[in-house]
Amino acid sequence: MRFSVTFGAVGQGRDPRGLGQLARLAEDCGWDAIFLEDYLVYQGDSSQPTYDPWICLAAMAAATSTIRIGTTVTPVPRRRPWKLAAEAVALDHLSAGRLILGVGIGDPGDPFLRGVGESSEPRVLAEKLDESLEIIDALWTGEPVTYTGKHYQLDGVQLTARPIQQPRIPIWVGGNLLVPAVRRRIVRWDGSCAYKGTAERPQQLTPADVRKLLAEVATDRGSTAGFEFKASGGIPADFAGVGATWWGRWIAPGPVSDAHEILRAGPPVLR
Repeated sequence: MRFSVTFGAVGQGRDPRGLGQLARLAEDCGWDAIFLEDYLVYQGDSSQPTYDPWICLAAMAAATSTIRIGTTVTPVPRRRPWKLAAEAVALDHLSAGRLILGVGIGDPGDPFLRGVGESSEPRVLAEKLDESLEIIDALWTGEPVTYTGKHYQLDGVQLTARPIQQPRIPIWVGGNLLVPAVRRRIVRWDGSCAYKGTAERPQQLTPADVRKLLAEVATDRGSTAGFEFKASGGIPADFAGVGATWWGRWIAPGPVSDAHEILRAGPPVLR
């Protein structure tokens, strides 16, 4: 099992320079990955400055050499899929193949969805996410892509730069594990960073949840080889025992000294 921390790019010490320093500290203290929540206004709260997470990821990549970096999660419907595909390739090269792309539909209450004339209906967001992932995966091949979907159309367009990681940059799917469409999406791609429940009624992910999802992956694919599951909360060893490959800790916004203390303590030790 590997261990990660997740930050929001918000508040003092979490600008690009500060997050680069936090990423370096996490690497030095033995953590395996550092992820950013992808907001333009952190959880819709404008009381603290939010910094563009993709610029922050670039700073984190430049400040480190071994730790994995990524998002949990990027709200893909807020983005143009071809632009996101190109940015991910560039970041994969900057990090020498250390990027993980966490994806989801985003928060329907995100002010940069409902506040800019975009649809915030979960069904539409899910449709856009699924189409976008197909487009991104196709563009990463470096071949011309023609695509006709409900929301996006491409006519022979091509990104000639390819990711370092093959067959692609890992795509981990987030969202509510209790939603059947989320589970189907998870099985389709490379990993899960899903939670359980809703923002109003969160539930603790359990080892039984991990075991059940991995059984679905095995049924669909014939094996769970190469599939990643990032759990959070609970006891890491319990999740490792049922096949979770990652355990993550979320570090809330607050004094940067608190983040330093958590990082310096290092990742959990499995007994």
